[in-house]
Amino acid sequence: MKCTKEHRLSYTERAKSIVEQMSLEEKVALMSGKVTLEEMMTDFQIPGRHYNWYPYPAGGNERLSVPEVKFCDGPRGVVSGISTCFPVSMLRGATFDVELEEKVGNAIGKEIRAHGGNLFGGVCINLPYNPGWGRSQEVYGEESFHLGAMGAALVKGVQEQNVIACVKHYAFNSMEISRFKVDVDADKRTEREVYLPHFKDCIDAGAASVMSSYNLYKGTHCGHHNYLLNEVLKDEWGFDGFVMSDFVWGVKDTVEAANGGQDLEMCWTKFYGENLVKAVRDGHVAEEKVDEAALRIVRTVLAFTEADNEAYDKSIIGCKEHVSLAQEVAEKGITLIKNDNDTLPFNREKALRIAVLGQLADKGNIGDYGSSRVFPEYIVTPLEGIANLAPNSQVIYYNGDDIEHAKKVASSVDAVLFVVGYNHSDEGEFVSAEQMEGDMAGVGGDRIHSLGLHEAEIKLINEVGPVNNNSVAVLIGGNMIMIDEWKDSVSAILMAYYPGMEGGTAIARILFGDVNPSGKLPFVIPHKESDLPQVEWDSTSQWYEYYHGYAKLEKEGIEPSVPYGFGLSYTSFKVENASFGVSDRKVTAKCSVANTGAVSGDEVIQLYIGFKNSKVDRPIKLLRGFSRVSLNPGEKKEVSISCCLDKLRWYNPEANGWELESMQYEAYIGTSSANADLLSGTISI
Repeated sequence: MKCTKEHRLSYTERAKSIVEQMSLEEKVALMSGKVTLEEMMTDFQIPGRHYNWYPYPAGGNERLSVPEVKFCDGPRGVVSGISTCFPVSMLRGATFDVELEEKVGNAIGKEIRAHGGNLFGGVCINLPYNPGWGRSQEVYGEESFHLGAMGAALVKGVQEQNVIACVKHYAFNSMEISRFKVDVDADKRTEREVYLPHFKDCIDAGAASVMSSYNLYKGTHCGHHNYLLNEVLKDEWGFDGFVMSDFVWGVKDTVEAANGGQDLEMCWTKFYGENLVKAVRDGHVAEEKVDEAALRIVRTVLAFTEADNEAYDKSIIGCKEHVSLAQEVAEKGITLIKNDNDTLPFNREKALRIAVLGQLADKGNIGDYGSSRVFPEYIVTPLEGIANLAPNSQVIYYNGDDIEHAKKVASSVDAVLFVVGYNHSDEGEFVSAEQMEGDMAGVGGDRIHSLGLHEAEIKLINEVGPVNNNSVAVLIGGNMIMIDEWKDSVSAILMAYYPGMEGGTAIARILFGDVNPSGKLPFVIPHKESDLPQVEWDSTSQWYEYYHGYAKLEKEGIEPSVPYGFGLSYTSFKVENASFGVSDRKVTAKCSVANTGAVSGDEVIQLYIGFKNSKVDRPIKLLRGFSRVSLNPGEKKEVSISCCLDKLRWYNPEANGWELESMQYEAYIGTSSANADLLSGTISI
């Protein structure tokens, strides 16, 4: 039995009965984490252990048979113990495949159960205002609709295993260095149309938990935010689950948090516990607030536990099926950005000497070292992947420190591969050394200096790339990387993101044509960083404008270097016979897609809706649907994509509500956001 919202609500009366039998102290205990900071630090200090080594417990009541919440972090997989490491969410977003993401969620749910956990804190769907945000690797891309669709798929997959899915970080969390102090502000339309819709999509998909963020919004910490937590999330959206704080520093005030809708202080108790008991007895917090939080927690954990309390065997963790899935995801998300003269795929019979250059080529580079870090049994590096898949070729590795030596190597081989980009030192979760010891301290953060490659890497590519006509750059990183400074110096470019434990295998299989690349960029690549919203990364305040990403460039009439949703293939596709219509409160777009090339491949068909006739300021067009289709050579399929009319509405701040305009809308269907890749029509509502 799946623990749906309907099933959970059927436990309401029983949960009320249990809460009524509890003392104030017992109810508050339900709202309190059980892991001390000292215990967390011990895991950092014991060799072989790490943050969240075991599922972190909270709440529970043995007397009344209420199970504990047992937290496992993500989203690359299960942080606890040794687990399967999937590619980062940004790569999974590049698959544009909700069914595949649901499978990932299902696998993660199984491994959590095998670890003894019951909650997955890894549905990360914050929207990057600027791609320099250090933790943007943990999310699916820059587009709210896409974030909501992929996040909802992960929720469904995890909760199919009766594991509570926690959606985070609610809300406006897309600055890392300043996350504990920054006060974010935005106008009402930006709030409702850009930064909250994807959270609602996940709630509508049945998510049973939400994690509040560290930052402030309009002067109030999000962990205490009555408007966000009570008025919007619980009252307006009908959220039936519980809210938990981000860890350790997510609650700042006992009274404000309890009154503001914070149900559970994680992962250790500082402001709740005896402090909350005292606040209730002193009349600062109504006991009814505690009762509501206790009810939400009891109802949720009972419903999930009793839906399925079977013990999962530990052999599930890191099993062959899950590792194969991690590889499949990497292969479907890695994105081919450039391929002049059909440089790729490499021919094994001709590429008998291959030079692999760059500091990252021999590194097990799977993402940042913060709370999302997963510890797999092994990691296949790009160098290992190439060597394994080309056993008859001589693979020569050099880190590229000496440019002249790199030139000599490049001139003597059949193909050159640059592996360049970022690692955990460059981007990721940031905690200052004063706050935390161990691996998490003082590394990562936002990309404060540049959104491009390191200067040494740019020099390496520009000077060595032209030496060999078969030169390819493989980009490693969690979000968009600028390419204009060096793109003309190589024949092909692959965006590999952080591709997970089998990433090296996936990269190599694409390079040699065993797999046809099919990923699509979940972000736009501009010509200039100034084309993007500007952020003061170390700041106590930040205004979020309405426009960002591809929508900003389109609104300002700026051509990107590479459009949103773009990705090349080793075959060719033809999209034609587009039609658009409205019925049953849905927009439906149809087209035919044919594989006109010589090899099998996948194409991602995208639906965009335009708002040229709107009475208010609106984007040129927005993504409102997508579908991934597999085609053999010569094969042709009909594709249909639907979008509910609610996704065409705008938020009227004067009326405090959503409005659907009666007008003619533009509709587009095709293979990227670029007009040249789209067929167009109109719909009338």
